[in-house]
Amino acid sequence: QVQLKDSGGGLVQAGSSLRLSCTASGDTARLYGMGWFRQAPGKEREFVATIKWREGIPYVAEPRFVITKDQVNNAAYLQINSLKPEDTAVYYCAALYGQWHWNYREIDPYKHWGQGTLVTVAS
Repeated sequence: QVQLKDSGGGLVQAGSSLRLSCTASGDTARLYGMGWFRQAPGKEREFVATIKWREGIPYVAEPRFVITKDQVNNAAYLQINSLKPEDTAVYYCAALYGQWHWNYREIDPYKHWGQGTLVTVAS
């Protein structure tokens, strides 16, 4: 099992950038991907980005989402550029554990989640 701790949220201005962090602990040798989802008030949780852990291949919902990793420190980072008010949401880190899943845009393959970090974008 892995435990995830995400951080880096806050109140930011539209047009700026923000970087979120997620650190994994536990059985990190079985990490196959780390990603981010977000959930805005009254909306369903949606895919933002994920990175294939060993190969470092990123998959993102929009080009302004940049996901990177630090494999030595078992950390993943999500940078969101050109922030918009509609980016306001709780952002959750999530892990693909035990195997890679090609349906990485769906919630179900992710069995381990961080507690979430709130991003609020002011216009």
